[in-house]
Parts: sequence; C-alpha cells; structure tokens
Amino acid sequence: MGRNLQSSDRLRPVDLARGHGLSTQAVRNYEAAGILPAAGRTPHGYRTYTSLHDGALRAFLALVPGHGHRTATSIMRAVNQGTSDDAFRLIDESHAQLADDRRTLQAVERALRDLGPITASGPGAGSRPTAASRPDDTFIGPLAGKLGIRPATLRAWERAGLVRPRRDPRTGYRVYDEADVRDARLAHQLRRGGYLLEQIAPLIAQVRAAGGLEPLETALRDWHRRLSARARAMLNGAAELEAYLRRRG
Repeated sequence: MGRNLQSSDRLRPVDLARGHGLSTQAVRNYEAAGILPAAGRTPHGYRTYTSLHDGALRAFLALVPGHGHRTATSIMRAVNQGTSDDAFRLIDESHAQLADDRRTLQAVERALRDLGPITASGPGAGSRPTAASRPDDTFIGPLAGKLGIRPATLRAWERAGLVRPRRDPRTGYRVYDEADVRDARLAHQLRRGGYLLEQIAPLIAQVRAAGGLEPLETALRDWHRRLSARARAMLNGAAELEAYLRRRG
C-alpha cells in the first residue's frame, strides 16, 4: 500500500499520509495511539517520519482486516513499547477466535443436518396442540441451561419470532417442543456466528415455510467466505508485522 522507503528518507506527515491514502490527521492520531513510534522533530518542532514509521503503518493497516481495529492497535502498541510477547499473545488469541468461529460454523452445519423436515406453515400455523406435556417437551429454564444462555434471551428470541413455544393450558408456562429446541439451537449457533436477530428470523421462517434448509445455504457460503478472508488477511498481516519487526531490529 505505502511506498518502500530507504532508511535515510525523512517524511513529512503529508508524505506518509498520502503514501497510504490517509489524512495527516489520521497519521497523527495513529502516532498518539501508539500505533506508530514517536515522530522525530525538526528544529522548528515539525514532525518527521522515516521508513520505520512507514513500515509500522503498513503493518497496522494489514493487521486490521484480520484482527480488527482494536486488536491491531493493541498489537502495534505492544510492539512499539518493546513488549512483543504481548503482541504475540494477542495474535494467538485472534487465531484461537478464528478457530472457534470455524468450529461454530461446523456446529451450525451439524445443527442444520439434524433438522428434520419441517411442516410448511400457513396463516394459522402458529397455533399448536395444547397438550400439557410430551416426551420431548421442555421448559424455558432447562432449555436456556442446555444452550448456556439466559431465559431472558429465549424470551427475546420469541419476540423476534425465532422460537414459537406454546403455553401450558394449566400453568401458562412456555413449553418448547422438539421443533422449538431445534430452532433455538440454530438461532444460538447463528448468533455465535455474528448474525443479528433480524437476519436470523427470516432465515428460520423460510426454513419452516419451505420445509427444508435451502434458504440457509447462501448464508453458510457467505460465512465460509468471510472466515477464509479473515484467515488470508491474518497471513498478510503477519507478513507485514514480521517485516516491521525486522526493520526495528
């Protein structure tokens, strides 16, 4: 992205900024945040930058797509403070999160495979038999505990249309049948994958209406692409960071 500079080069803030398509204010902000080493100063007090600053900026901008702005900032700050082990720990944590996200995606795909045919729902399909209990029925507390979430979360999902428990006619308690449990599992996995409630609700509604899982195939392909893009971005960020570390010596 930026120019390759010789060690003898001295850059004005505008030179460094233009080389990376940034504003001079952004460069000053990055320096203040510790992303860049402290600038040199001319006898008149003006900032001057060098190839080292160019390398730092290249590394930071390469780290952002894979690690996010906050973590990339923390990585660069640790390197510039001479605590590279802290930077490596942050990188390890990002890779661990990526691996966890891949496991989450696999869990979603397993959950989808476990979903059996769902009866297409018409205008009155929200109503269900009011039998007090069935062998596979469960209540809000046990289901929340099984998923590792709070009962309030399940109530929010119900308001969003993700699950549709019936009410026990005697107690008024929510009763979740096998289909509700599957929908809750699917919602839980998609939430872990970064999807919003307003994105999940129509997917589950389409699955119910279609009696199959085809509506989710596009979302899963997109999820795979995003994870692959993050992985490649991490590789690129690692290469630029290594180049910066070599330049620092």
